[in-house]
Amino acid sequence: MDGLRRESGGRIDRSRTLRFRFDGQEYTGHPGDTLASALLANGVRQVATSVRLGRPRGIFSAGSEEPNAVVQIEEPFPEPMLPATTVELYDGLVASSLVGQGRLATEPDPARYDSVHAHCDVLVVGAGPAGLAAAREAARTGARVILADEQPEPGGSLLGTTDLVDGVPGAEWAATMAAALEDLPEVRVLRRTTVFGYYDDNYLVAVERRTNHLGGAAPAAVARERVWRIRARRVVLATGAHERPIAFAGNDLPGVMLASAARTYANRYGVLPGRRAVVFTANDSAYAAALDLAEAGVEVAAIVDVRPAPGPGWAERARERGIALLPGRVVTAARGDGQVSSVLVAEATDATARDATPTASAAGERALDADLLLVSGGWNPVVHLFSQSGGTLRYDEALGTLVPDRSRQAVDVAGAAAGDLEAAGEAYWLVPASDYSAHFVDLQRDVTVADIQRATGAGLRSVEHVKRYTTAGTAHDQGKTSGLLTSAVVAHAIGVPVAELGITTFRAPYLPVSFATLAGRDRGLLHDPVRVTALHEWHVAHGALFENVGQWKRPWYYPRPGEDMEATVLRECRAAREGVAAMDASTLGKIDVIGPDAGEFLDRLYTNLMSSLKVGAIRYGVMCRPDGMVFDDGTVIRLAEDHFLITTTTGNAATVLDWMEEWLQTEWPWLRVYCTSVTEQWATVALVGPASREVLAGLAPGLTVDAAAFPFMTWRDAHVAGIPARVCRISFSGELAFEINVTSWDGLPLWRAIMDTGLVTPYGTETMHVLRAEKGYPIVGQDTDGTVTPQDLGMSWVVSKKKPDFIGKRSFARADTSRTDRKQLVGLLPEDPDFLLPEGAHLVATASPPQPPVPALGHVTSSYRSAALGRTFALALVSGGQGRLGERLYAPVAGRFVPVTVASHVLYDPEGARRDG
Repeated sequence: MDGLRRESGGRIDRSRTLRFRFDGQEYTGHPGDTLASALLANGVRQVATSVRLGRPRGIFSAGSEEPNAVVQIEEPFPEPMLPATTVELYDGLVASSLVGQGRLATEPDPARYDSVHAHCDVLVVGAGPAGLAAAREAARTGARVILADEQPEPGGSLLGTTDLVDGVPGAEWAATMAAALEDLPEVRVLRRTTVFGYYDDNYLVAVERRTNHLGGAAPAAVARERVWRIRARRVVLATGAHERPIAFAGNDLPGVMLASAARTYANRYGVLPGRRAVVFTANDSAYAAALDLAEAGVEVAAIVDVRPAPGPGWAERARERGIALLPGRVVTAARGDGQVSSVLVAEATDATARDATPTASAAGERALDADLLLVSGGWNPVVHLFSQSGGTLRYDEALGTLVPDRSRQAVDVAGAAAGDLEAAGEAYWLVPASDYSAHFVDLQRDVTVADIQRATGAGLRSVEHVKRYTTAGTAHDQGKTSGLLTSAVVAHAIGVPVAELGITTFRAPYLPVSFATLAGRDRGLLHDPVRVTALHEWHVAHGALFENVGQWKRPWYYPRPGEDMEATVLRECRAAREGVAAMDASTLGKIDVIGPDAGEFLDRLYTNLMSSLKVGAIRYGVMCRPDGMVFDDGTVIRLAEDHFLITTTTGNAATVLDWMEEWLQTEWPWLRVYCTSVTEQWATVALVGPASREVLAGLAPGLTVDAAAFPFMTWRDAHVAGIPARVCRISFSGELAFEINVTSWDGLPLWRAIMDTGLVTPYGTETMHVLRAEKGYPIVGQDTDGTVTPQDLGMSWVVSKKKPDFIGKRSFARADTSRTDRKQLVGLLPEDPDFLLPEGAHLVATASPPQPPVPALGHVTSSYRSAALGRTFALALVSGGQGRLGERLYAPVAGRFVPVTVASHVLYDPEGARRDG
C-alpha cells in the first residue's frame, strides 16, 4: 500500500521534504509529521513485533498512549523504546522496529540536559480547549500561570478534528489563544512538555523536549531535554481522555486502530490510515471519525455499533454520507495475513453493554473486506496525575469509566479529564467467544483475556495481583489503553462490578523519562566530582599512582624506576619504621563542632566520654549506630571550651556530618551546637618515623618537641617552615608521629619544605594500610561490615561505663552482642610466610572440604606483606576469634586449603614502645 498522503489538508509543511530511514528503507515525510504519520503515509503497516508471541504490530493510536509502535532511534544518537507517535520527524532520522525491547547506546550521550525550578500561582496541565480556557481565566486575574502541554503546538484534540470553536476552526482558535497567552508577562507556555509526576504540596515534575525534534541539527549548546520542578499554588488538570479499545479476536493486527487516532491522521497529518474501513463502536465519537475519514477519501464500508439504537443525529449524518450502519452488532474478529484484510461481523443478541463479557453469543456472522478497522469502546479520562496527587477515583456508571473524585491537594480537573465527555455511548469491553487466546488486553505485553482468566482461575482476586501475574499494564505505556479494560475483564471473571474492583495504582512517571534527563547536568564529574588535595600537583609530578577513596584522588604509592607496587610499598614501610616518612592526610574528614553544648553532644555520639577532654588534648573515639555496630572512628580535638574539631574516615566524612545533623535536628534540637565541615579548609601532613622528631624540630625551632613537653594525644600551635600550623601528636602507624595541619593555601609550601630536607620519604595509602594493620588498627568499612561492635574489634576500652547514655549503649546489653561466638578481629599468619591471602577469603576449620553445608568461621578483611615482620600477615573477622589464638584454620584458595595460625590482631610492637620514639 502506498500513496496514502492526501493531496491537501493537515498541519504539515508540504513545501519541504524530509528524508528518513526505517528498518533500512528510505522514506520521505514533511515537517509536522510524526514518525508514525510518515510511516502510514508511506504505506508501512507493521512497525513492531510483539515481545512474547512475535506477532506483527501496527500503529494503534496517535499519541503518547501508543502501546504498539515502539521503535529504536538509531541516529543521530541511539535511543530505545520511543513511541513512533511521539517522535517528531526530522531530516536524517534513522529508526528501526523493535521486538518489545530496545538497545542502550554503547557510547556516551553527547547531548546536554538540565533542570529548572519554577513557582507559579496556577499550573495548567494540558493545552486543549479546557486547558487554554483555564489558563486564560487564571491569567485574567493577574496570576502567574504556567501552561504545559506535551504537543508541539497547543490545541489538544482540536488539532485532529474539523470542529469549530467560536465559529472558527479549532486549531486556529487554539493558536490564537496560545499567542495571546504568550504575550502576557506572567504567563509561560511550555510546549513539548509532559508533566509526569505529581507529589505532595503541589510539587509537580515535567520534562520539556527542547531539541529532540531537530535531530542532528540541534545546537550543541542547548539542552536536549529539561526537567521542570514546579511548585504551584493551584493546579488545573486538563489532560483530556484516552479512547478505549475493545477485546476481540485479532484486535492486535496492523490495521486495527483507535477511531480518534485515524481521525487525527487524516485531519492533522493529511494521511489516510487505510483505503477501506470498518468502524466498531459503542459511542457517538466514532461517527465523527467515520465522517471525517469519508470526507478525506477513505471508503467506510460500515459502522458496526454495539448499541441497538445509535445516536439519531450521528446515524442520520452517516446514512446521508452513504455509510452503512450495522446496529446491535459486534466485530468478532479481524482477519488477515500480517495485517487486516477482512472483518467478521455478527449480531449480538441480548448483549449487556456494560457487562465485561456479554452473556449472549454473537450470531449471523459475515465478513466485510477492509484494510482498516477503527475501534472505540469508550473513553477514559486521563486521571493519572490526579491519582498521583492523592486523589480518589470513582466509577461513573453512566460513562463506564473512572473519574476524579476528591484530592487532598489544591487541584481542579477540567474538560474531558473531569468526565465531561460529549460523546454519548455505552461502555463495551469484550466480544464473547469460546476461545480468548487472541483477544488482546495489553498489546505491548501480549496479555490476552485468556491470560487474565488463568490468573483469576489460579485464585487471584486483586487487580494488582493480576497485573503482576500477567504483566498487564507494566509496559512503557503503563496501561493507558489496557488498564481499565484489564479491570473489566477481571471483574467479570470473578463476578464483581468494575466499580468494586477498581484499577491498578497510577504511579509516576506518566511517560518514560530517560535517566540522562533525570540526571541533567548531574553526571560524570558533576555527579561524582574528583576531589584533590592541595598537594596533588606535587604527587603527580613525582610519579605517584592514585587510588579513589570516596571522591578523593589519594596517592597510592610512589614507585621509583624499576619498582613494582610490592617493592615500592616495602621501601616506604621501611622508611616509616626505620627513618622518617610523610603522607598527605588532608582527605581525612574534619568537622568543627561549636557551641555551649558541644561536649554533651559529642558524649551522646561517641561511645567514650568527650566532655571531660581538656583544651589542648586529643582523644580517639568510636561512633556506633543504635544497634551498637561501629559506624565510624576518628579523633576529637578540643580547641576551646565550646569548640571541638573531630576527624572522620575519608570516605565517611559527609555521612558522619549528615548523621550529626540528623540527631541535632530531629532528636536533640535544644542542644546549642553547630557543625561545619572544614575538610577542605585544612591540609594535613603526617610526619612518621623514629626520626620524625628531629625533622620537625628543624622545621619548627620554636616548638618543643620532646616527649615530656609534647606528649601523645595533645596538640600545639606553632610555626612550621615559617607557616602557622596546628601540630598534633597522633599516630595511625604505631610509630612516633606528628600530624601537621595548615590552611589549604599553605599545604604545598609545607610539603615542599618537608621534602626539601632530603630526609623524608613520601608514602601512600597502601603503605599506610600496612602500617596500621601491623598494629591492629581497623579501618571502618574494610575490617568492619556493619555487624561489628567495638568489643568485636578488641576495643572494649573505648566503650564508657560511666556515661548514662550514648547512641548504641542499650544494644550492648542485648544477648546477641555478648555472644562468645561473635566474629572478632584477629591476626592471621599463613604457614607459608610468602603466601599472601586474598582479601575476602573464607576461613574453615578443616584441611579438606567437609560435607556441605560448609560452616565458614570468618573471612579475611585485610592482607599484606610486611617489611617489619619479614613475612605476610592478615587481619580477619573470625567466630570467637579471641578464644582461638594459636589455633590452625584453613583458607580455601584456588583449589587448595591454605593453613593459617590465628594470632593477636596486634602483630607489631604490642607494648606500644615505639609510639614516643
